[in-house]
Amino acid sequence: MTQTDGAAPLRHLKTAEAARFLGLSHRTMEKHRCYGTGPVYRKIGGRVVYAMDDLLAWARRGARTSTHDPNAQIVPPARRPVAPAPPLGAQSGDGGEP
Repeated sequence: MTQTDGAAPLRHLKTAEAARFLGLSHRTMEKHRCYGTGPVYRKIGGRVVYAMDDLLAWARRGARTSTHDPNAQIVPPARRPVAPAPPLGAQSGDGGEP
């Protein structure tokens, strides 16, 4: 594999390596992957790998200058997304008027 633009070859890390790089457990990385809250990953020959650039971009989303940083993005926790609660007073059932 040759590079014509002089850039370093793209490095891919397995889940455990990516987790160590980010300071997370491999199980947390698996949860992020399942819930869609983690970094972009690739499946190559049945293996899950992460590009270094994608890990860094995901980690940068959590960068903050203070606890009240209005421009901060959120890196969600590795949890299953919660369905929004129905509005107060809403009734489930027949769907008709009360």
